[in-house]
Amino acid sequence: MKHITRLTIAATCLAWSATAQQKSNDKLAQDKAAIKSMCGCQEVTFEYTETFPADTSYKPKGYHKITDAVEYVTVAAEDRNRIVLQHLLIADSMVIKHWTEDWQYENQQLLAYNQDNEWKKVTLPAAQVKGQWTQKVYGVDDEPRYEGAASWVHADGRHYWESTSDAPLPRREYTTRKDYNVLRRTNHHEITATGSVHEQDNAKIIRTNGKDQVLVGEKGLNTYNRTDEKKCTQAKAWWEQNKAFWAVVRKSWDKVYGANSVINLQHKVNNEPLYKVMMTLEQKAFRKELTGEALEKEISVTLQQFATKTELSLQR
Repeated sequence: MKHITRLTIAATCLAWSATAQQKSNDKLAQDKAAIKSMCGCQEVTFEYTETFPADTSYKPKGYHKITDAVEYVTVAAEDRNRIVLQHLLIADSMVIKHWTEDWQYENQQLLAYNQDNEWKKVTLPAAQVKGQWTQKVYGVDDEPRYEGAASWVHADGRHYWESTSDAPLPRREYTTRKDYNVLRRTNHHEITATGSVHEQDNAKIIRTNGKDQVLVGEKGLNTYNRTDEKKCTQAKAWWEQNKAFWAVVRKSWDKVYGANSVINLQHKVNNEPLYKVMMTLEQKAFRKELTGEALEKEISVTLQQFATKTELSLQR
C-alpha cells in the first residue's frame, strides 16, 4: 500500500511538473507573440508634455505633438531567447534608420545609464529575472540608450510590459537642454486592437555627485496604428539592401558590450560624430567597396573608438 502511495505521489508530482512546464511554455509563446505584434507598417503620433515641477519657480514646457509619421517595424533577428525589432522612419520620402529594440529573455546583463554618456554593466540575479524580458533600446547607430527588465503581463484581455530605467536626454532635447542630465523613464508598452502604445511617465533629473534632484515630470504617449503596407514599400526595400550591414554592426556592438564593464560614448572622434562615420561605412558596404573581414574590422575599430575614452583620437 505504501509502495502504491509513493507511486501515486510521484505520478502526481510529475503531472504537476508537466502542467507547470506547459504553462511556462504557453506564457513564453504569449510573450513572443506580444513583442512581434508590434511589427508592421504603422502610422505614428508622438506626444509629450511636462507635468509637475519639483520647484514651483520652474515653468513646465508646453504640449508637443508630431503627427503624420509612418514607421516600419520588422524583426531584424530572432532566436529562442531573443527578438530584435528594427524601426525605420519614413519622412519626406526618405527612410531613416530609427531606434532598435533588443528583447532578451531572462537576461542577467544590463547596461545601466549613469550620466554624461556613461553606462555601467550590472549583473542581475537569475532569480530576479526569471520569466522576465529585458528591453535594450539602442539609437540610430545601435549605440546604447537605456535598458530595463520586467515581465510581460497577459491578464483581463490586456497585454503589456512596464519598466523604469535611467537614460540620457531624448533626441528631441539633447541639443537644446542643459538644465538636466538624466531622464528617468517609466516605459509602458501595451498591445492594442490597432497596433500598440508606448506610454511614458518620465522624470527629468539633475544628477550631481551621485545625488538626484527632480526638475520636472513628463508625460509621453507614442501611438502606433497599423496602416496600408504599401506605405512602407520604400522602407522594406531599404532594409533588404542594408540589413546585412546592420547585422554586422549589432554583432560588433555585442562584442564591445561583452568586453567592457563601462561604456563612455564619445560625441566625436577625429572631429566626426558617430552617425557620419557609420553613414560612410554603410555607403561603402552598399557599393561593395568594403566587404567581409575588412568591413567587420573597420566597424569594430570605429565602435571601440567611440565607446571608450581614447584621449589621442578624441577631439571635442
